[in-house]
Formats: sequence, structure tokens, C-alpha cells
Amino acid sequence: MPRRREVPERQVIPDPKYSNKLVSKFINSIMADGKKSVAESILYGAFKSIENKTKENPVKIFEKAIENVRPIIEVKSRRVGGSTYQVPTEIRPSRRTALGIRWIISYSRGRSEKGMANKLAGELMDAANQRGASVKKKEDTHKMAEANKAFAHFRW
Repeated sequence: MPRRREVPERQVIPDPKYSNKLVSKFINSIMADGKKSVAESILYGAFKSIENKTKENPVKIFEKAIENVRPIIEVKSRRVGGSTYQVPTEIRPSRRTALGIRWIISYSRGRSEKGMANKLAGELMDAANQRGASVKKKEDTHKMAEANKAFAHFRW
């Protein structure tokens, strides 16, 4: 974090197929080594798989999945008087979305299906239905914040 000034947030260009900024951010998060076309093919393949399985609009399921995974509160370590406390703090909207995207991608990589598109499709459908590892991560984060509510007065 720079000390001198606030860093301006970059504007994301909507993706060409669905004209959605959230889809574009997700593609940029999947992308490795600058291979955007590979990341696009993974996400669009996942969308095709979702559409075949559910017969619904895949972008709606995708947005619902992101919404279900986005955390509202998290714990941050604060050092006060020689001891470290886990202090619950609210998360700003851009970080909420970033965490949700990151969790979905990381947990989909750990799934057992064949091919990243199928793994991602499975995780997105699970997240949209309030189950799966990424939703569990959100619930664990909220439980941790709830357990440490006593240290909320250390927030500043």
C-alpha cells in the first residue's frame, strides 16, 4: 500500500461475449501467464456445461454463485500491548468480490472432475445452490468473526 496517495481503481472492460464486467474480472483472475484466450475458453466452457446441465442462463447462475460466496466480514490481526487479537472488520465491496472470485477459483482447482471447465462449472453450480467448499470458506470466515466479536473495540 502506498503511503503518499490513494491508488485509482482500474476500469475493467466488459467481456466480448456477455458484456459483463464481473465475467471479465473472473476471466482475468483465472488467467495465468497472460493467456487470456485460454482463460476465456475455460470460463465459456464452464458456462456451456452449466447451461447443458441446468437449462438456465449461465450468467445468472454465475452472479448468484459470486453473491453467495462474497464475505461481509473478516478478521484482521491487530497487535495491542504485546498480544495479537483477531479483530472482526467489515470488508469493502471491491474486496468482497475479489475474495469471492479467488475462493471459487482456488476451490474449483482442487475438485476431482476432469478438465478445469468442468471443475469450475461444478463449483459455480454448488456455490449457486449454497453448498461447496467456497461457500463453506465464507461461513468459516463469518464464524471466526462472530467468535472474535469481543475484540471489536480494537478496531480503528
